Amino acid sequence: MATDYDAPRKNDTDEEESLEGLKEIAAKENQTPIEVDENDLGAESIELPGADLSNETLEIRVVPIQKDEFTCSRCFIVHHKSQRAGGTDEAPVCSDCD
Repeated sequence: MATDYDAPRKNDTDEEESLEGLKEIAAKENQTPIEVDENDLGAESIELPGADLSNETLEIRVVPIQKDEFTCSRCFIVHHKSQRAGGTDEAPVCSDCD
């Protein structure tokens, strides 16, 4: 991006550019009115954006730990043996936690 060094500089005292001014502008933009019908307060009536997943079931296939994997004793994530950085045989540590 090209910069025009001959353009006049802005003062730091500008209200729009100050931290407080930016916070006020951000607060005004984040305020959105929520319309709630007092007669319709049931959770079933609230529609969230996206698809209706109420009748769907989640199926996950769990694979047991393999011979070439280990569980880090600090973060408890299963890693490949190539990511082992140290620790003992009872408490191995991954390279991310080392």
